[in-house]
Amino acid sequence: MRNVAVIGVGMTKFGELWDYSLRQIFTMAAIEALEDAGCSNRDIEAFYVGNMSAGLFIGQEHLGALLADNAGLKNIPAMRVEGACASGGLALREAYLTIKAGEYDLVMVGGIEKMSDSPCTEDVTTTLGAAADQEWETFVGLTFPGAYALIAKAHMERYGTTKEQLAMVAVKNHKNGKNNPKAQFRREITIEQVLASGIVADPLSLLDCSPISDGGAAVILASEDMAKKFSDTPVWILGSGQASDTLALHDREDLTSLKATRLAAEKAYTAANMGPKDVNFAEVHDCFTIAEIVATEDLGFFHPGGGGKAVEEGLTEVDGKIPINPSGGLKAKGHPVGATGVAQVVSVVEQLRGEAHKRQVNRAETALTHNVGGSGATAVVHIFSR
Repeated sequence: MRNVAVIGVGMTKFGELWDYSLRQIFTMAAIEALEDAGCSNRDIEAFYVGNMSAGLFIGQEHLGALLADNAGLKNIPAMRVEGACASGGLALREAYLTIKAGEYDLVMVGGIEKMSDSPCTEDVTTTLGAAADQEWETFVGLTFPGAYALIAKAHMERYGTTKEQLAMVAVKNHKNGKNNPKAQFRREITIEQVLASGIVADPLSLLDCSPISDGGAAVILASEDMAKKFSDTPVWILGSGQASDTLALHDREDLTSLKATRLAAEKAYTAANMGPKDVNFAEVHDCFTIAEIVATEDLGFFHPGGGGKAVEEGLTEVDGKIPINPSGGLKAKGHPVGATGVAQVVSVVEQLRGEAHKRQVNRAETALTHNVGGSGATAVVHIFSR
């Protein structure tokens, strides 16, 4: 089994990109990744793109061929990977496994979503709800803010987590996003503003929730021999893990933890021959503020129930014990759902190369990305090193 590296990254600004189509957004990210890797589109042997729901958002399916054509990736195998909000991370894992197995030497991985073209927020909510259990959840009116509100309520009841601690996650990530030129929200907020923002699903307020976003990201993966040919600064993928859980919350063993995250992390740690203490920083799936707190516990950075207190004590700040989401996370960087898992890798590579500027983590040698589909039915974890 061969070693695999990331040798090139590219990403558009995230936000409401009214002036660009889905294909234009992705092509911009792909060109940037190719230029960063120092290779040509003619060198790419296969293409995987993560996308949740272009069919419902903009009426476009068959994205593998469409986006490969627009990026100049002619006649190669091209395929879309879907796993709700984890689509980008799953596309990365599929590409990683094919190179590791010896099928290809140079592969492009993309992530893309165009969400703001939907006529109204209700249509976006309905589309995202397609990733939940239609018969037992969506039919009776449960939305994803509602699902994560149930998780938050359970966490609060069991561990004493507070709304103020949830708000501190949003405040931290906006502070980080301010220093990310690609972030959707580049302004700081206060705890008071979070608490005063309108309730979406109690206890989650508007500023506890990630936004509707457009955006694209792309990375180039290479086998060890190819990485040495093209790059002086490869970032190695040390481990990868994926797991799933029940789609419906009522079938879960525990609402205060995402079992799929725990299992995916165990697999990734084992593959990398590492543990949580060996990770210098992480980009985790903070679609809602409670999601970051639960993720830091499930990934082993803090004990169950300790995530809220850790945020309060500053342990997850850029200069803290284990920086979480120095990019600004989904909360501030934005969450174009199919692009998120790949954008996390872009942020990790920038950090490990020492190119993150004002949000740079000191002594960044190892990193973890955590990408979740829906309310936790799918999770994928990757571990990286310089």
